[in-house]
Amino acid sequence: MDRLFANRTVNAAQIGEGPPLVLFHSLLSDRASFDAIVPELARSYRTIVPELPGFGRSSAVEGGLAAIAGRMADAVHEVADGVPAIVLGNGYGGFVALQMAIRHPTIASRLILADCGAAFSEPGREAFRNMARVSRDKGLAAITDIAMRRLFAPDFQAQHPALMQDRRDAFLRTDLDVFCAACDALAGLDLRAELRGMTVPTRVVVGEYDEATPPEMSYELAAGLPRAELRVIPGCAHVPQLQSPRLFLDTIGDFLALKHNAPA
Repeated sequence: MDRLFANRTVNAAQIGEGPPLVLFHSLLSDRASFDAIVPELARSYRTIVPELPGFGRSSAVEGGLAAIAGRMADAVHEVADGVPAIVLGNGYGGFVALQMAIRHPTIASRLILADCGAAFSEPGREAFRNMARVSRDKGLAAITDIAMRRLFAPDFQAQHPALMQDRRDAFLRTDLDVFCAACDALAGLDLRAELRGMTVPTRVVVGEYDEATPPEMSYELAAGLPRAELRVIPGCAHVPQLQSPRLFLDTIGDFLALKHNAPA
């Protein structure tokens, strides 16, 4: 069931009972990218899946990634009833979760950062600048093929035409201004100097074939965080929870269960 949080600015679905687990979606997708894993997570956790600011029914916010992280901190604090939550972010959602945890050190009991990093290489930054430039000139349809390649390997796309059509449709529903602002924010982002101050236990996971946030970014992120461990998910790209849900759950399951034993 959907509810509005953070002064009715953030829309989120909730399912299940137990410790709060909040899932942040990627920029090139939407919260439906978690649909395949939510039912199992909800067996053991109160699973909250918000729409990030500017997506779906969640209000956009100006001020870059820091302002978005602040808005989501308000939402997480409210949905978790003021106790630290487990926060899982994928792609753009991972960057938001990381920024949020840096600025609000007690907001999360544990972090799972899937297919993100602390900073892009210069070619990575330029890719975001190009996507924003082309989108502003010609609309999101002009970069849909590029967006899908960043999400999924070509072989996977060819084998799953119905899923790919669904993901294309979801991407084309993205607000153009929100998308371009996010591209600009990611192109200028560098959180590396702030990682050492983080104390929250973190699992960094990345798809072996991720082209949007290559594995090297996750290696650097895990190395920079004092309490992080890295897992590479074989055969997957940028949204492993959608491409291979069982493998993704197996990759994060022991970390989720550190302080909470899931039912058999």
